[in-house]
Amino acid sequence: MRLEKCWFCSSTIYPGHGIQFVRNDAKIFRFCRSKCHKNFKMKRNPRKLRWTKAYRRLHGKDMTQDTTFEFERKRNRPERYDRNVTEETLKAIKKIDKIRVARDARHHAMRMKGKKAIERQAAKKELEQGIPLVKAPLALKEDPSLTLPKNKVMVHLSQPEDQMVE
Repeated sequence: MRLEKCWFCSSTIYPGHGIQFVRNDAKIFRFCRSKCHKNFKMKRNPRKLRWTKAYRRLHGKDMTQDTTFEFERKRNRPERYDRNVTEETLKAIKKIDKIRVARDARHHAMRMKGKKAIERQAAKKELEQGIPLVKAPLALKEDPSLTLPKNKVMVHLSQPEDQMVE
């Protein structure tokens, strides 16, 4: 089973799916769906569209240069199997997965670091704008005019409940 990559968005194209476009110079373009094909025909740049992998890589949203991804490359030559080599490979796969998870967590933490600073600045700005609304509890005790007025509602009954005629 041969899996292709979409020329526009870099997603995986499974057999029997997608569109293949052959240009006059015999260059083949494969697209995963009509959305990618139409954007290609409109001459849009995949690096400028937020939903493509090219954009995500360019703007630091995805991990681009992680060496652990090189282990997944497909090799188109038959392999001779040796029990010792296979055993070492299986051990190495576990180590590689552990390294990949750690790198992914580090990458996520680095991306979120900037967001926390932005949220903190927004909170500071909002607090500075509304500082007259925030009063100390002692100031409220000294000057009761700072509190909201309390409305009392009086209810008058026309007849007491025990004198009602049935």
